[in-house]
Amino acid sequence: MRTVIKLAGALLEDDANVRSIARQTALLAKEGHQILVVHGGGRLFTATLKRMGIESQFLSGLRVTDQETRDIAVMVFAGLLNKRLAAAICAQGQNAVGISGADASCFRAEPMFYGAEERGLGFVGYLTGVNNAFIELLWREGLIPVAPCLGIGTDYQLYNINADQMAAACAEYLGADQLIYLTDVAGVLDGEKVLSAITFPEIEQLVTTRVVSGGMVLKLEAAKRALEGGVHGVRIVGGAATDSLLLAFRAAENSIGDDSVNVPGTRVVLQRSSSVQAAVSVS
Repeated sequence: MRTVIKLAGALLEDDANVRSIARQTALLAKEGHQILVVHGGGRLFTATLKRMGIESQFLSGLRVTDQETRDIAVMVFAGLLNKRLAAAICAQGQNAVGISGADASCFRAEPMFYGAEERGLGFVGYLTGVNNAFIELLWREGLIPVAPCLGIGTDYQLYNINADQMAAACAEYLGADQLIYLTDVAGVLDGEKVLSAITFPEIEQLVTTRVVSGGMVLKLEAAKRALEGGVHGVRIVGGAATDSLLLAFRAAENSIGDDSVNVPGTRVVLQRSSSVQAAVSVS
């Protein structure tokens, strides 16, 4: 099964979480599944900028990224965090390789502009393509590619990409069977309740009524893109829970419905089916 796993940067800050996720990822690869891991790291990035005395500038919530800020993003994402995760997977007896957009131009990007005036955000971009042949070569050689949220532009500059959106785009371009978001929360929450499944219309309701906000909104928008792009399944799962990745993967592999109490997180679906029970009611 071809799967894109997006790993929240917050999970990479805890060694126990890294080891657990690396173990589960390695096990899936050893079973013959084709895995691409995409990761973020925004909190450590922000902390590093602060430690270096660099002020972050935002435009309607979007970070404006000049060259100095971009260079630090490369240091944090493609350096420390990427190598920490790749090394952890290798420690589980499964070879992994850290790659970024600069390697074989494997993740292509264009600069992002904001608003009707198309104001530039500097080195902030969006994914426009994947070097499928290169990724598939790594899979044939028994390697797990581990990618930070960086793409390369036609100007051969690296661009910082929102990791949730990059993972969804990668899943679409690679024709993935499923996309799994491993987050630092248990799934999509309505108060303290984890919603087992949500549909496209319910996403709009959840956002409008502010049941979800912030980064979860971006995840749900990215999940919609993936499903509309042909990805068969999307699930948002708490990555710190024991074996949550394996349980989510098995659910998709065995076509287990969301009524199973053993399936963690939230499944995002196009529409309700007989196997998907009503999980949210928003007035």
